[in-house]
Amino acid sequence: MRRRLGFKCNVRPKFVQPQSKLARILLVAPPAISIFLIFLRLGLTSFGGPIAHLGYFRAEFVERRQWLSDADYTELVALAQFVPGPASSQTGFAVGLRKGGLLGGFAAWLGFTLPSALSMFAAAKGLTLTQSGASQGIVHGLKLLAVGVVAQAVWSMGRSFCPDRIRAAFAIIVAAALIAIPGSAAQLAAIGLGAAFGLFWLGNGAVAAVPALKTSAAPGWEGIAALLLFLALLFGLPFFASFTHFGIVELASAFYRAGALVFGGGHVVLPLLQESVVAPGWVSRDDFLAGYGAAQALPGPIFAISAFLGAKANIASDPVSGAIVALLAIFLPGMLLMYGIIPYWSRLRTLPKARAALNGVNCAVVGVLGAALISLSGPPPLQNRSTLRLHCWPSWRCLWRGFRFFSLSFCAPPLGS
Repeated sequence: MRRRLGFKCNVRPKFVQPQSKLARILLVAPPAISIFLIFLRLGLTSFGGPIAHLGYFRAEFVERRQWLSDADYTELVALAQFVPGPASSQTGFAVGLRKGGLLGGFAAWLGFTLPSALSMFAAAKGLTLTQSGASQGIVHGLKLLAVGVVAQAVWSMGRSFCPDRIRAAFAIIVAAALIAIPGSAAQLAAIGLGAAFGLFWLGNGAVAAVPALKTSAAPGWEGIAALLLFLALLFGLPFFASFTHFGIVELASAFYRAGALVFGGGHVVLPLLQESVVAPGWVSRDDFLAGYGAAQALPGPIFAISAFLGAKANIASDPVSGAIVALLAIFLPGMLLMYGIIPYWSRLRTLPKARAALNGVNCAVVGVLGAALISLSGPPPLQNRSTLRLHCWPSWRCLWRGFRFFSLSFCAPPLGS
């Protein structure tokens, strides 16, 4: 036929690469199921901590699937860093929320969290059932890994959030004060002082306004309801726990408070969890360090350590209910905040005072994490009054020196001038 018409046909049939079984399932599955399967694969393969998770998300949803633009993804990451909670999990929740609504956001969180949560629960049960010498060696190795990881986090966060002498001195003061006066109330006061420090000392031209990015979300009753529920649980759970004295309610209150007051996620949750479960005696310090070390060796969010701690907590009725309650309680506040603030983010992110307060909070977080590192790597708390006074004396000396350095830094010229 080609010879009769007098020309050659050089068009070859296009080769279609066969799709994988997972790709064929995603084409016909409902949106929530597709989102769950995609994030489940990421939860099984995303090693490296929150920063690495954000890189995996960008490669998957911006470059490969093109679910959102690079600018929109950057905006979601900035919002996750601005509000309390696990930054990488909140970003994944927001991606699922934009793609499949509230059900899609829940599917994204469940798929990304489930593998690490099940692994941490299995690790808790394994440490409970095996008490051999080999298991003790594994626990000791995990404890050393946890201390090293936290030390590296303090160093990297200090260089990022405390680039000048004023902020570095403020972080030193916070760390020394928390070593001398431990407790969750002192940590909350330190975070509040960090916000005030950012407003009064870092807000005078230190943070420039950022042009607002366009968002398709509009404020509605759903977002306001989520913010009201966040506040109701934050203040209502402690009151209900003190009134009823139910162990499972106390566990939910402690983990909800930890998830609601940690900025940036990741290693920052360590001091709050330590005060929540180790100080009251729910979990031993050795088990706490072993769980934190195991969380570093597994993919997925570090907040999944809550499943380990909930299973090991001695106030839970059984390990399964303790793990489920702790896991849901620590993730819930961050998701409520993301769902409630997304419609207002384009206006909030342009306020220089709000960004300055966040910079001050980040400085305080460095000090809080440094105090937790010293308390975890040092000897157990001392109960004798005289030895306790001797143990805290270096902290008071460090506090005084940090205060002197902080005050003198105002009189000194800036570096490089």
